[in-house]
Amino acid sequence: MTDHPGQLHLPITLIREPTLADYRAGPNAEALAAVATLASGAGEPYVFLFGGASTGKTHLLQGACQAAIQRGRMAQYIPLGKTGLMPSIFDDLESRDLLAIDDVQAIAGKADWEVALFDLFNRARARGCPLLIAASSAPDALGLGLADLCSRLQWGPRYCLLPLSDPDCERLLTEIAAEFGMRLGQETARYIMNNYARDPGSLVALIERIDQVSLREQRQPSIPLVRRVMRGES
Repeated sequence: MTDHPGQLHLPITLIREPTLADYRAGPNAEALAAVATLASGAGEPYVFLFGGASTGKTHLLQGACQAAIQRGRMAQYIPLGKTGLMPSIFDDLESRDLLAIDDVQAIAGKADWEVALFDLFNRARARGCPLLIAASSAPDALGLGLADLCSRLQWGPRYCLLPLSDPDCERLLTEIAAEFGMRLGQETARYIMNNYARDPGSLVALIERIDQVSLREQRQPSIPLVRRVMRGES
């Protein structure tokens, strides 16, 4: 990813550049609205997201950073689940216009990290730097050893992100396929739904692979073609 003028250098890059506009909200429309408002510099100064895998937490955090950067603001995304990071990565981050801190569950029970995040939270609040924080569980279910940090993480609105319903996933399939210029018939979409993982990340990755084969063979996707792709056959 090329550097954005609004993002100061840290040894972390976004593998993709998700946007809030392409987040399929489904049952999470209220959370999406809160994140978009925070990214614009308005609304609540702190929002906490939690939920299971593939509910879009990382997408929302990275999308918020992209939205803030497009407005000329300095934003930083910090994935605490990434290996090799040290608590000192939090130093001076309160100078940003938006901080998006992901995977807080990864530091639960690590005293040095918990103290560092607690201190950053206080500095950011004092400086007026908005915080968007995400974890796998609600703050009081993370197993944090520092009670004051747990208390801080419960200060603002908390949104539990839910998986997309089957109709939402099927709609996602057909919309993404259309963006790739493919016509995904209802039977083909239903075949995928019945035989593949039903989370957005997996479905989008599958559509990308189907598109590659479809282009190479110069034909629209069919159930036999999809079956081959799902089996890893060329």
